[in-house]
Amino acid sequence: MPEKRLLIIDDEENMRHMLSKVLTKAGYAIETASNGYEGIKMTDRNPYDFILCDIKMPNMSGMDFLKAARDKIKSTTVIMMSAYGTIDTAIAAMKLGAYDYISKPFKTDEVYLTLKKAEERESLRQENKQLKAHIKKIESNYDFGNLVAKSEAMQKVFRVAGKAAQYKTTVLILGDSGTGKELIARAIHSEGDRASMPLIPVNCGGIPETLLESELFGYKKGAFTGAEKNKKGLFQEAHGGTIFLDEIGELPLVLQVKLLRVLQENEVRMIGDSKSTQIDVRVIAATSRNPEEDIKTGAFREDLYYRLNVLSIKIPPLRERVEDIPLLCDHFIQRFNRSLNKKIASIAPAAMSRLLEYPWPGNVRELENAIERALVLVEGDVLLPEHFPSDLEQLAGNTPDMLFAGFSLKAAQKMIEEKLITKALLETGGNRTQAARLLEISHPSLLTKIKAYNIDL
Repeated sequence: MPEKRLLIIDDEENMRHMLSKVLTKAGYAIETASNGYEGIKMTDRNPYDFILCDIKMPNMSGMDFLKAARDKIKSTTVIMMSAYGTIDTAIAAMKLGAYDYISKPFKTDEVYLTLKKAEERESLRQENKQLKAHIKKIESNYDFGNLVAKSEAMQKVFRVAGKAAQYKTTVLILGDSGTGKELIARAIHSEGDRASMPLIPVNCGGIPETLLESELFGYKKGAFTGAEKNKKGLFQEAHGGTIFLDEIGELPLVLQVKLLRVLQENEVRMIGDSKSTQIDVRVIAATSRNPEEDIKTGAFREDLYYRLNVLSIKIPPLRERVEDIPLLCDHFIQRFNRSLNKKIASIAPAAMSRLLEYPWPGNVRELENAIERALVLVEGDVLLPEHFPSDLEQLAGNTPDMLFAGFSLKAAQKMIEEKLITKALLETGGNRTQAARLLEISHPSLLTKIKAYNIDL
């Protein structure tokens, strides 16, 4: 371990000599200054772990040194010394940033013990700082943009989206309605080097077909009745940034051809214009449909699909990642606590059990709405089963076919185990011994499964 650097500031040469000799033997690297001005010059040149500073000195007192050097010695532990001190003086010194105060005359052991106490405090402070950084790092692993999740499936989505954010690559986001496709698109945009430029969202299924072309590509004055002036399209508005084409599967075939040309040539032609305009736009598309099935039926162009599907991100439905539900609930409770001026502390175990059993056909959006509804209805600080829609009780646990994708018995067993373990932990308030009894398995077996399923309760 490197020696701790210590600066002694005192106008008495004998005091400087005595402290230097004693504290050098104690393992400190000592430097000295005979007055406050000299001390300031030395703190300009070198960082110190500790400073021992006399209060009463000619020209510049120790208190004046503290005031003048405050910005330079923020990370330094300062201990003041004086033969003329009072409690008021000590308090004033600590208000200026000093850690402790020693009255002269003092025994050398007293100085040494004060320094050791300061070292212990600094060590605890550094440990606390590192712990906070570690916790922040762990928490940051559970979010990407405005999304929160800890399931392995969503962690994979976050990793792929994080890599996509670093490039201009076209991205196709697939997933059921309500899974958070637009949030992923916004996160990819905000995490990349285009974050300062516009993100233009377009709902391809929400704009009438007769207006969609002019909205996307713009038009020239006089191009059609009502075109009284030139109007930029959304692709031009997104120049330098990103355009998000939501529900791309709803795009009419005639516009699919024009979109393909935009992606191939990086240019758009306004309606009524004879020339094309170059654009620099990153394209992110999303759909809740199955593009490959639409290709088979002729509803979606195969060449456009392959042009969009440079990098695909599949967001799993909420029923396939139930371990994310407690984290999402906490996220939504905190958000609605702020917007609704509430102080909800938690969800009752019985209510959480119901939330974990429900198949969530509306996915995260449905969960968000359920939490908001519960906060509106609740009068206390805990959300109870009666605060949630009755559908949750009717459907929870009664539709196993909705919980599993495919026919794998192993996958189904893992999902059931994970749900029951989470339910048992919630029921017992996190007591793993009691949870193991409820589950009728050994305590070591429970710990192994908790680790395997990454359950954090």
